[in-house]
Amino acid sequence: MQAAIDRIMETYNLMMGRSASATEDARAKVTDYVRTLFEAGERDTHRLTVCGLTYLRELDGSNDPVKAGYTGL
Repeated sequence: MQAAIDRIMETYNLMMGRSASATEDARAKVTDYVRTLFEAGERDTHRLTVCGLTYLRELDGSNDPVKAGYTGL
């Protein structure tokens, strides 16, 4: 689980270039999220990483399906 969190934060910081305080806040949130997934049975580091990155991008608004043109149809 820790390897996935470290990979998530490394990738997210490369994509977003955030401040140290924002990075610590994001790490705390994604740690809780990944822990929930891990406790639910997900053990694949790659899946945990992708889910964690998606979660952070949704939190900061950079992954908005409506803006990307997804209509659900």
